[in-house]
Amino acid sequence: MSIRSRFQHLFRQKNSLRFQLLSRSLLVMAGLMLIVGLFQYAVMREFIYQNKASSMQTQILSLSPDAWEQVVINSFVNGPNRVPFVFLPDAAIAFIDRGGNFSVLSNSRLDGGAPPKLAVEDYQATVQAKRKLTYQVFDNGSGNEQLVVLQTIEDRGLLLGVIQVSVGTKPLQDILLQQLFTFLALALLALIGGLLAFIPVLRKTLVPLSNMVGKVEQIDAGNLTERFPAEQGQMEIDRLATSFNGMLERLESSFAAEKEAKEQMRRFVADASHELRTPLTSIHGFLEVLLRGAVNQPDKLHKSLTSMYAESERMKKLVQDLLLLAKLDRSPNIEFNEGDLDDLIREMEPQLRLPAGNRCVDLRLAPHSRCWFDEDKMKQVLLNLFHNAVEHTDPEKGVIEISLDAAGAGVELAVRDNGSGIPEEHLPHLFERFYRIDSSRTRKYGGAGLGLAISKSIVDLHGGTIRVKSAAGAGSVFYVWLPATKTI
Repeated sequence: MSIRSRFQHLFRQKNSLRFQLLSRSLLVMAGLMLIVGLFQYAVMREFIYQNKASSMQTQILSLSPDAWEQVVINSFVNGPNRVPFVFLPDAAIAFIDRGGNFSVLSNSRLDGGAPPKLAVEDYQATVQAKRKLTYQVFDNGSGNEQLVVLQTIEDRGLLLGVIQVSVGTKPLQDILLQQLFTFLALALLALIGGLLAFIPVLRKTLVPLSNMVGKVEQIDAGNLTERFPAEQGQMEIDRLATSFNGMLERLESSFAAEKEAKEQMRRFVADASHELRTPLTSIHGFLEVLLRGAVNQPDKLHKSLTSMYAESERMKKLVQDLLLLAKLDRSPNIEFNEGDLDDLIREMEPQLRLPAGNRCVDLRLAPHSRCWFDEDKMKQVLLNLFHNAVEHTDPEKGVIEISLDAAGAGVELAVRDNGSGIPEEHLPHLFERFYRIDSSRTRKYGGAGLGLAISKSIVDLHGGTIRVKSAAGAGSVFYVWLPATKTI
């Protein structure tokens, strides 16, 4: 691509970061060069004027006091004479005596201009300064600027007066303007050279940012695994890449959680529909039997009504469990009170032994096991775990043990049984809704796989934890830990 094409392409993208960086950098550089140019002009002007004034002072001192006295006398007799040979033709000379009288000794031979007359204070200051360089720039308002040098003349320690030599500053200004134009030309060349050199440097500098743009264009909702390089040699780009990577990780986690939630909802709806369909199908079947004439047969009528009642109870319990889960997820009504959990379990002992039948129920409770809990909700947790143990132990040889001990900064409730146990591959999913290890066994006891899910929701609301330890053929132990202090 030619230089002209590059410039055309660059200036077409006025809103691009590259154009803005380039234009603003050049603007700053131009501003700095302008400041440097003005500063150089001021310094050079002072230097040139001072150097010229010093040269004129040397010329004044090169004539002896007697020679100056003779020049003054000749001017009084013959009027303004020509400039002494030691001065340039454009110099104009005047003499100021001790009385302050101003006398023109010589006019400029170039323009015939007379020397300017300064204020009395300027001449008095020169007398006090003696041999120090005294000069000033005088402008009479007509644009004819002059450099005026003042120097005292003494003869054997006696002050004769002040010699004033003035020259036009036009030659000096021409030198200054030439220097200024030279500087401006060099500055312009430097800007053009900087522009040509800065474009490829800027393009290379912005390569990491361009790579990030390309990477972002590859990312969509279905591809959140892309990551930006964390180390590209530019601190700001690296920080931006790190921030983008963190955002992508959060988005990926959110999309994964949403996907999992949708999958759980799909399974939940499918399982709930299946569980509700079973009793409804059964009730529908018995109603058909009754409509076909079984209503006139007492035995079939009683059997049908009994089965329909059992199925309706099962459906009622399922609906209640679903409503309870929805309530626990949305706005749980928990009333925490501090109390002894062992007292609550002892009060429930008759309620526990009744469904156990001939199974052995052993309570091993540590006294004064205080913690914060909701009494009704914890009763439901204990009943769910206990009924689960009852369902999976032998009616005659089953042993169920309920223990309560201090554990860490809380208490731990354990429900242990000697039942068939749970295979290891099922343990991670045990507290999921509608999850059943053996559907046929669950059908036998009428369970829908919601009891453990409800128990986990309640324990979570208490700020506690629930876990299971089991192995196939070795029984199961469910542990519930509750904090001793209120954390929710």
